[in-house]
Amino acid sequence: MQVVLQTNLSNLKLFKRGKVRDVYEVEDYYLIISTDRLSAFDVIMNEGIPHKGEILTQISKFWFNYTKDIVDNHLITMNVDEYPEICREYKDVLEGRSMLVKKAKLVQLECIVRGYISGSGWNDYKKTGAVCGIGLPAGLQESEKLTEAIFTPSTKAEIGDHDENITEEKAKEIIGESTFEFVKEKTIEIYQKCADYAYSKGIIIADTKMEFGIYNNNIILIDELLTPDSSRFWPKEKYCIGKSQDSFDKQYVRDYLLSINFNKQPPAPTLPEHVIANTTKKYEEALNKLTT
Repeated sequence: MQVVLQTNLSNLKLFKRGKVRDVYEVEDYYLIISTDRLSAFDVIMNEGIPHKGEILTQISKFWFNYTKDIVDNHLITMNVDEYPEICREYKDVLEGRSMLVKKAKLVQLECIVRGYISGSGWNDYKKTGAVCGIGLPAGLQESEKLTEAIFTPSTKAEIGDHDENITEEKAKEIIGESTFEFVKEKTIEIYQKCADYAYSKGIIIADTKMEFGIYNNNIILIDELLTPDSSRFWPKEKYCIGKSQDSFDKQYVRDYLLSINFNKQPPAPTLPEHVIANTTKKYEEALNKLTT
């Protein structure tokens, strides 16, 4: 079973390597390739997760099509035969895990929406009774559904650094008030539509993060969308407030790392075979539940 940890497409111009994606510039486009790398606590693991890049790409494609009535997105095609000619020699690695997309300029903000109180939001709430400066009712339990979804932006960190939760006021300073109001509105609208759909398929989307870019003076949705890498997916039938939840996402890997007291700093520890195999299984289950 081939695992793709990194691509080296020598005839193409590498634009950047992210935690998971390799991005190339091809004519007037970006070519985004989802590798099988996995990042947890902003540390890239040494081992890849088989089929992960393909699963992320297929899920993103599904959601981009599902939400295009709310806001335009960067996807042009995933059909390698429609890519520029220079890409064709790499068809074997590109098939199923790549997207040809519009060359948008990144909006420097992680757009996070939370419908349930969990993760870093739960940690902040326990300390302050608020998340990103948004006060919440007293007495909430871990994993409890919020009365309404909240927008809790964070900084967009470089590889090796940690994203930082920030207030709306700080976010407006970074990207400007009008851009902020637009991405906030669209993030919440997309989340609500997709969370309702996922719930009908047996998945609770507890929270997710989105990214936006500017293309032809319009703000569009970019990167990935509502994948197990960027979201918390919980099985509806096992949901129970007051504790952390079983999941179809990389929280499973985070929980393993916490169990061995990982200090959330490089170098990454070795992931056991059963953790790798179970992570693939969880990602595949999320794909199948959502798209079939």
